[in-house]
Amino acid sequence: MYRFLNRLSNSIRSLESYIFGGNGFPPALAQVDCMPMHASSNPKKAFSLRDLIGDGLLWAVPKHRRTVEKRHKRKYGSPQYKLKIFLPKTHLRSCATCGSDHEVGVLCPVCYKKIRTETELMQENIQKELGLDPVDKEVVVLYDREKDEQPDEFWQGKRIVEMEKRRPMWFSKNMLQKSTQSQSEPDELKPGHEKLG
Repeated sequence: MYRFLNRLSNSIRSLESYIFGGNGFPPALAQVDCMPMHASSNPKKAFSLRDLIGDGLLWAVPKHRRTVEKRHKRKYGSPQYKLKIFLPKTHLRSCATCGSDHEVGVLCPVCYKKIRTETELMQENIQKELGLDPVDKEVVVLYDREKDEQPDEFWQGKRIVEMEKRRPMWFSKNMLQKSTQSQSEPDELKPGHEKLG
C-alpha cells in the first residue's frame, strides 16, 4: 500500500511539473503527505492554525459592509466637499479677436500661440543679426517698409533688425516703443496722503 501511494504521489508531481512548467501548484495548494497515519513512525499531532500561519500575520478585514451613501460618496464625491461628476462649464467666453472659446481670466490660447510664434521668429532674426556681440545700443525690430516712416536721424545710435515681411495687423507697434510715463520719485507724495494719518 505504501508503494502504491508513493508511486501515485510521484506521478502527480510529474503531471504537475508538465502542466505548470515546473513551478508547482500555488502555495495555498501545498503538497499533502500521502502516507497514512498508521504507516508513519511518529504520528502527527492535530491540525492547528498556529502551525499554518507560523510567524506570519493575519491582515485585518472589514467587519461591516459599506453603506450605499458611503459608496456613492466615494464614487461621485459630495457637493459639500468635492464633486467628481462632470458639470457644464459656465465661465467660458469667446475671444473678441479670433472668436475661439476660452476661460474667463485666461489669455486666449489661439492668439497667444500666434504672438508666441511671431516673437520666436523675431528672436531668431535678432540672434542672426547680432550674434554674440554685446548689446550696447537700443535694438529696434522693423518690419517691411517701416524704416521709411521716420527720418534717418531718428535711427542713428540704434541697432536695427529687419524682418522681411509685413507686420501682422494684430501685432501692435506700441509694444516695441518705450513707455512715455516717467517713473515717479520715491519720496513724491501720492494723492490722498493727508487721509492716512
